[in-house]
Amino acid sequence: MTTGASLTARVLAHIRENRLFRDPGEALVAVSGGVDSVALLDLLSDTASELGLSLVVAHVDHSIQSDSRTVGLSVKTLAEKYGLPFESAELHLGPDTTETEARHARYAWLREVQERRGAKYIVTAHHEDDQVETILLRGLRGSAPAGLAGISARGRGGLVRPLLPFTRSELLAYVAERGLPVYEDPANRDPRHLRSWVRTTLLPLLNERLGSRLRRDLLEQGRHAASDRRAWDHILDMVPELALTVQGTTVTVARASVSGYDNALSVALLRAAARRVGLVLGPTRARQLVVLAQRPSGRRLPLGDGWSAEVAFDQLRIGRDADHAVDCALERVWPSGERGSARFGGFEIAWAPASAPAQIERATWTTWLDSAAWEVRRPARGDSLVPLGGVGHRPLRRLLMEARVPRSARPRYPVVSRGETILWVPGICRSTEGVPAPGTRAVRLDVTEHGSAEADGGA
Repeated sequence: MTTGASLTARVLAHIRENRLFRDPGEALVAVSGGVDSVALLDLLSDTASELGLSLVVAHVDHSIQSDSRTVGLSVKTLAEKYGLPFESAELHLGPDTTETEARHARYAWLREVQERRGAKYIVTAHHEDDQVETILLRGLRGSAPAGLAGISARGRGGLVRPLLPFTRSELLAYVAERGLPVYEDPANRDPRHLRSWVRTTLLPLLNERLGSRLRRDLLEQGRHAASDRRAWDHILDMVPELALTVQGTTVTVARASVSGYDNALSVALLRAAARRVGLVLGPTRARQLVVLAQRPSGRRLPLGDGWSAEVAFDQLRIGRDADHAVDCALERVWPSGERGSARFGGFEIAWAPASAPAQIERATWTTWLDSAAWEVRRPARGDSLVPLGGVGHRPLRRLLMEARVPRSARPRYPVVSRGETILWVPGICRSTEGVPAPGTRAVRLDVTEHGSAEADGGA
């Protein structure tokens, strides 16, 4: 068996054994043009049909190197060779861009393409050498044990790294045997970048002193840390008093529990909870959250990069701010046609014609209106309504507070109105206005919170 055939079989076996692609779907393959990503593309092109994948080649031109457009054309030619769709972008970052800035920009673009195309996976070519460098770098930076676990094979949002058990030398031999065109980015050998310095200077010195045990010991350290991280992730589900819930990019826990545990235990649980929604929370920040949990409801703490924490009644909520969420939600919804649906912030609104029931509930997520003259909007100052079956106007702000809607979420809560008249506050209160007579033709409205699926446990 040739080197290429052997590696293809081993990669396929690894993918199947670890169920890296759990469902069929479209996969964006991030291809820089280097040895690793070109090998990844070729390997997946041989196995895609068996895995139920439809591949799309995705290439980012950071505009850092002068010949970056030539590399992009080479990757496009590869995509054409395999008969695959090709997505590309020029980010115009410039030569002074750091590795971290380039990585953030690259992943942001990949996520945009994934959302636009509805792709299930983003696949990258991280391999064993990358894992060794990452564990060493994080150790040098004083990372906590969860960080020393290194790179995960699966991440949130369908991120998959199928080459982690394979070395760069194996991939290099593979592309040489297959005669694949590759481009070596000079930045990979530039010691001005910390990772490049670790790769070209520090690791060779350590190898010279410690020999082959270095790689083995670093990888073993990563496996131990990953095992500990998995243990904490499992413990979250074994502590019912923590009252953990995950919804979209928000995780909530009972703040009384966080405040009542030993500080070190609370820090570990909060860091594990944050990982459920893709937030890497350092020990210092986690300790700040333990203090925050003891403060009055409504207090908030920015966590950086669009994340924040908030005390909401008896809960501590950690999540991504709505202004940083990537979605196509509307600011206001009007019905377009007799039936349809639309996003409003973190909610999905659906409407359709229906016969009015004999009784309409006051505090549910479904209601009926007597006509198509309605809209969904945000709360406005002075909003009030007369509750169905009640007497007198109730201020909307009071209703939201009594329903225990967190203070930060109240300005974006959906309100169904007709002009200035509130008809319905989904899940909280139906007003006396716009109620259809039983059996008459009406409009049925259903509201659900968007993105409540469980987080990817492989992150």
